[in-house]
Amino acid sequence: MNVEPTAIPDVLVITPRVFEDERGFFMETFQAERFAKAGLPTIFVQDNHSGSRRGTLRGLHYQIRHAQGKLIRVVIGEIFDVAVDLRRRSPTFGQWVGRHLSAQNRQMLWVPPGFAHGFYTLSEWAEVQYKTTDFYAPEWERVLRWDDPEINISWPLLDNQPPLLSARDRAGALLADAEVYETL
Repeated sequence: MNVEPTAIPDVLVITPRVFEDERGFFMETFQAERFAKAGLPTIFVQDNHSGSRRGTLRGLHYQIRHAQGKLIRVVIGEIFDVAVDLRRRSPTFGQWVGRHLSAQNRQMLWVPPGFAHGFYTLSEWAEVQYKTTDFYAPEWERVLRWDDPEINISWPLLDNQPPLLSARDRAGALLADAEVYETL
């Protein structure tokens, strides 16, 4: 597996080795020894799987307590995946990084605790699976506004149409008003 930092060095792109032949392919998406050697977590407590239609934007979500690290991969379709640094003491506080993840490129994104996370669905349908380092705690979940001008994420919106959003995501907080991580 290849692990490379993004513009925010704590957010990592993981490209697994893929073995292909006439039957199809095989790849390891998690292997504790290799993850440990790469400085990645080896204990995950929850797996999630979501399906989204084209033009759906989910996020930007985070838990202010019980912060979750997330290992994200796409098993069907393509998304634009985004992480925003919400660690107040970080030199990259308020900055974002985005990556195209797809079933075809088979890359994964590691988003450590202390980040808001979201994605936009580019294909007709996409299914995203992600592992988390802490359990879902709805009482601590927060939403950062997807279109905050201070953060200025360059979402690749299809046909310049507004994304499909949940009511909760439409009501997200601006960075200036959001609860952020003071000690991570």
